[in-house]
Amino acid sequence: MYKFSLEPIAETLADLNSYGFRLYRSCADAIGQCFNILAKRYAPVWILEADIKACFDEISHPWMLKNIPMDKEILEKWLKSGFMENGKLYPTGKGTPQGGIASPTLANMVLDGLENEVRNALPRKIKGISQKINVIRYADDFIITAYSEELLINIIKPLVINFLKERGLTLSEEKTKITRIDKGFNFLGQNVRKYNGKLLIKPSKDNVQSFLRNVKETFLKHRGSPTIALIKDLNAKIRGWANYHKHVVSSKTFNYVDNCVRNYLWWWMRRRHRKKSTKWLRKKYLSNGSKPGRFSIVVKNKNRKTSRTYELIKDSSIHIMRHIKIKCEANPFDPQYKGYFGKRRYFKTYSPHKNAP
Repeated sequence: MYKFSLEPIAETLADLNSYGFRLYRSCADAIGQCFNILAKRYAPVWILEADIKACFDEISHPWMLKNIPMDKEILEKWLKSGFMENGKLYPTGKGTPQGGIASPTLANMVLDGLENEVRNALPRKIKGISQKINVIRYADDFIITAYSEELLINIIKPLVINFLKERGLTLSEEKTKITRIDKGFNFLGQNVRKYNGKLLIKPSKDNVQSFLRNVKETFLKHRGSPTIALIKDLNAKIRGWANYHKHVVSSKTFNYVDNCVRNYLWWWMRRRHRKKSTKWLRKKYLSNGSKPGRFSIVVKNKNRKTSRTYELIKDSSIHIMRHIKIKCEANPFDPQYKGYFGKRRYFKTYSPHKNAP
């Protein structure tokens, strides 16, 4: 109930380009904003990649009690409730409640104001040169763009450090760095980089390798399981990962992942049927799908009169589709945007179209 009453306030006061843990906003919107800012010919070339160290665990309780607009007694009970581990109660002197349903909203409200603080630090133009300062944040991960490296080092970074210090937070030195756009940077599992002036956003190498390790572990886990269990488990992972990356330049990456999965499949089949020939394996596992070569299995019902085919999907079967970024100022609690969000739900659910809002 408190979270429901706090959420409209949080949405109204939120930074325009904050996309984490907010209604109708997603990672795809944050990446879409990266494209809007960095794809232009005269876009900023220097980026501060920032990460807050243990954000949810380090937020200052006095700052929250002073600045969060809700019942102070209830908020203090949330913050001081402690946590249980191995049957022992540990006190909480800082941070938001672990697992609390309102914790993401509270953390967002703590970080809101960062965008205005940074953008208002300097005039938009100095001696006729635009400073190109932009902030894009998803939860505690954010990037800041600027015209020059010196501006980020000497003005923007110290300002961010002071802003976070008031709230009991610090930047992670290991994950915070300044990069040129032509060298590229990773943000939310995507790699953002300009190649000869053209911006391309692709799944990051670390993200791809992490996914492939997960797939390999799935094959190892199902060494002795029924084939249908392997297919269902892999389909859930492949579909989820591909849907996350389908809004960027992912076709080559999808094909690469499909090839790796195919190699794992052959390892799994040969290990399962050590004495069978390649021809036998193809007939059993690769000839019953919607297309030749698709890994599939036919499962007969108990009465053996009917059967059903289960097929392993491919990443490349997930179509690349451009994401329509949400308007920065759109507020789901503002009546004037009711029609806008209705149109977004319609186009997303029924007929995605290039002219969608």
